[in-house]
Amino acid sequence: MNAKPRRGELRIYLGAAPGVGKTFAALGEAHRRRERGTDVVVGLVETHGREKTAQLLDGLEVVPPRHARHRGVELTELDVDAVLARAPEVAVVDELAHTNVPGSRNDKRWQDVEELLEAGIDVLSTVNVQHLESLNDVVERITGVRQRETVPDEVVRRAEQVELVDITPEALRRRLAHGNVYAASKIDAALGNYFRVGNLTALRELALLWVADQVDVALQRYRSEQQITETWETRERVVVAITGGGESETLIRRARRIATRAGGDLLVLHVLRGDGLAGADPQAVARARKLAEDLGATFHTVVGDDVPTALLEFARGVNATQLVLGTSRRSRFARVFTEGIGSAVVQDSGSIDVHMVTHDEAVARWRGRFAGSPLKRSRLWLGWALAVVGPALVTLFGVLERDQLIMSTNVVGYLLVTLLVAIAGGLGPALATALLSALLLNFYFTEPFYTLTIDAQQNVVTLVAMLVVGVSTALVVDRAARLATQAARARTEATLLASYARTVLTGPYPLARLLENVRENFGLSSVALLERADGQWTRVACVGPRPCAEPEDADVDVAVTPDVHLALRGRALPAADRGVLEAAAGQALLALRQQRMAEQTSDAERRASRNELRTALLSAVGHDLRTPLTSIKAAVGSLRDPELQLSDSDTGELLETVEESADRLTGLVDNLLDSSRLATGAVQPLFRAVGYYEVVALALRGINWAGLAPVEVEVPEDLEPIRADIGLLERVVANVVDNALRYGERVSVRASEHASFVELRVVDHGRGLPRGAADEIFAPFQRLGDRDATTGVGLGLSVAKGFTEAMGGTIRAEDTPGGGLTLVISMPAYEESE
Repeated sequence: MNAKPRRGELRIYLGAAPGVGKTFAALGEAHRRRERGTDVVVGLVETHGREKTAQLLDGLEVVPPRHARHRGVELTELDVDAVLARAPEVAVVDELAHTNVPGSRNDKRWQDVEELLEAGIDVLSTVNVQHLESLNDVVERITGVRQRETVPDEVVRRAEQVELVDITPEALRRRLAHGNVYAASKIDAALGNYFRVGNLTALRELALLWVADQVDVALQRYRSEQQITETWETRERVVVAITGGGESETLIRRARRIATRAGGDLLVLHVLRGDGLAGADPQAVARARKLAEDLGATFHTVVGDDVPTALLEFARGVNATQLVLGTSRRSRFARVFTEGIGSAVVQDSGSIDVHMVTHDEAVARWRGRFAGSPLKRSRLWLGWALAVVGPALVTLFGVLERDQLIMSTNVVGYLLVTLLVAIAGGLGPALATALLSALLLNFYFTEPFYTLTIDAQQNVVTLVAMLVVGVSTALVVDRAARLATQAARARTEATLLASYARTVLTGPYPLARLLENVRENFGLSSVALLERADGQWTRVACVGPRPCAEPEDADVDVAVTPDVHLALRGRALPAADRGVLEAAAGQALLALRQQRMAEQTSDAERRASRNELRTALLSAVGHDLRTPLTSIKAAVGSLRDPELQLSDSDTGELLETVEESADRLTGLVDNLLDSSRLATGAVQPLFRAVGYYEVVALALRGINWAGLAPVEVEVPEDLEPIRADIGLLERVVANVVDNALRYGERVSVRASEHASFVELRVVDHGRGLPRGAADEIFAPFQRLGDRDATTGVGLGLSVAKGFTEAMGGTIRAEDTPGGGLTLVISMPAYEESE
């Protein structure tokens, strides 16, 4: 029986976008293997007209492709049978995500490649990150273009080698501009749309992250094969262990923040005991799983009788660097017998950092039990322990030494114990100690013995004195503790008030930040500042969900003034917090007034800016009116002077001067009127199907070409029509071309389609714009940052932008590759249903 041939190896060249050099790299590898004596053929390579890629095919054997017709178009596909019959060692098959012509043996080219691999043929292939199935929707949101040809991620992951072909966005755009990727007619549209710097940067990051994940998978495979359990800190990976209890959501959210700050992955782990007892509520576990998925984490469940060991084995198995645990919910008494999960994990964690996160569940069962005492629970526990042990020890000592001790010695012993208990545990344990001591003294050391009967009056005084001493000392201790608590609270309140004052006095948006601080400090769901005007309450500012609309809706209402209230929702607050809230409300009123003063200042600045623009307008208009009028007057005066003997050529020049000056005046008045119409909203476009070809022809016909270089026009007549007002669009194109002729060199006008828009590009190769000045050129009275009146009023591009937006289009400025400025007019394509 013939042995099944080995499966071939797949090597994929992954790129962030077309043109990065994937096919070039694959063909280069094919040449290197051929030089080493490997039998290499080219199954199919798409050169897309790229000369340098086509040159690399020289010297390589190319298997003739299979030809097929689809909808009247001749297409070429990979001939799988021909490659299998040729049986090379290595085959180059380009564009792994390609969809085959209907009727082919396989729907996708990656399925063709699978056949070659099963036959033992190694394959070199290429794919772009936008064609990966898992990233298809992400790429669509980034670029606005949906890729219909995709390849399952698992196909690429199974490849023995995935090599990233990387290039910076700027270098790729230069390569595109030089004509090394697309034909000249597609360059401008590509640069302005899919190949924008932001798009390429995002696609590049997607590719890098995807390849990094693949490297991580390979690393995990290697560690598993080599049985390596030691943590390698190649990448931050945070594991959070949950029990399914009420604290699970708190732990997951805290761990998400830790993982985000560390730039790592988050894994949520639930450990089940092997005996199946004391399991968590399934619904609680399901909620934790959903929260983990919503936060972008992965959820895992392991079974283990020894929880600390199971946690650490899982963490080491996934190469975790940090482990997040919740503090124990067990009592201190229970911790005496077993150290607890947290302590055991910390001792054996090794190089894994362990975070112990506090949560409400850890103290919920004890909260409120000691709420009436200002002392810490540790002191209360000590006091109650001494209250039981102390009197018993004094009694035992007195009974054993009854013959040597007198009554007063026993009394002093009980008083000493009462004082110690009062100092340690406060009023409650002290009262219990005093009462117990009095009963023990009466029963064991007061005649008649072993009864609670008191014969002598002085013994009654002694017992009462013991109670008074114990209570007095306990009251002093309690008062001191309460004063200490009040002092700590006062420090906290002072810190909060200082932070509120800093918030109001520093940084932007002080009112919103102040309300957010109040919400966080007091654990509220929402905080709103309400103001009453004309009997109606309005929210001036608010933070959090479902803010109050009226003071009556609030859980806590703080009146700043009769017409300004701070409304808080979420829970009722104790009266002790009222002072801080009132101070915060006063700060909120101050922030509100500060905000309104800032708005008034901004309004004053806008008015000043308008006055400045008005002054610039008068200056510019004054100059632009005076200059052509002076020329007209001088020319007409010369023509009317009877003493001047003018030749026909002189007369023609003077008349030409009059005409040019009149045209200049007409353009000035038109721009002023158009600017006024835009400012008042009086522009009403009359839409119809318009072709860029006719618009450009009309616009160029109206330009005064005296002394100007010709414009290169590349606008196809069969370009899809657009929805526009032909008169307004003509003014837009004329203004933009006129601007390019004034400031640029070698001006060209090109048009292309992109998605549902048709774009017209006016390209010049002049000095371009300073960095960050792309938006300023569309402001009125702007001429590359000048405000002089030597070259015009500076309304041309401002009017062009206003008209374009009135027609539902956009106009933007881009840098011309190689230097210069490109203005892009993008208008929606006309739909037949309109």
